[in-house]
Amino acid sequence: MSKAQPPGIDRILFTQEQIEARIKEVAAEISERYRGRSLKLIGVLKGSVFFLCALARHIEIPVKIDFLAISNFAPHKAGPGIVRIAKDLDEPIEGEDVLVVEDIVDTGFTLRYLLQTLAGRGPNSLGICTLLDRTSRRIVQVPVEFRCFEIGDHFVVGCGLDYKQLYRNLEYLAVLKPDQSMS
Repeated sequence: MSKAQPPGIDRILFTQEQIEARIKEVAAEISERYRGRSLKLIGVLKGSVFFLCALARHIEIPVKIDFLAISNFAPHKAGPGIVRIAKDLDEPIEGEDVLVVEDIVDTGFTLRYLLQTLAGRGPNSLGICTLLDRTSRRIVQVPVEFRCFEIGDHFVVGCGLDYKQLYRNLEYLAVLKPDQSMS
């Protein structure tokens, strides 16, 4: 039995079936690229948790998992803010093959900071995998090796992406209504 669509959703962008199929394809690509090695997946909290878990289940090589959290402080709404690590990794990554797992890559500012920070810790390799890639808003180019979907300039929720901490648990990706107002 399917769940009713919650209020505030404009339309479904990708169904649960489309998402699961694409995650399996990307997991196969990752498994092939890193065949013969182990891989450390680093999830960027909170949004990547749902995607990282689904992805990890389908990767066919040994994987380790760790998490970090990023905070952005924007002095001006229009410009990029100050980025800092709010929760760091639990284990070192020196000599590891590392794949940063994101829910969405947007302007690239936060990811560039994160890649520079992690590169300084001596990993064997460092790559990016994202559920959604919004290249239309990219300001800073970052090397996204694996992506499930490229999207336009929509406010998307579901599969870990939220609006005011809501909608993360949707099994599909949906566009939020532009006039969405939550109390």
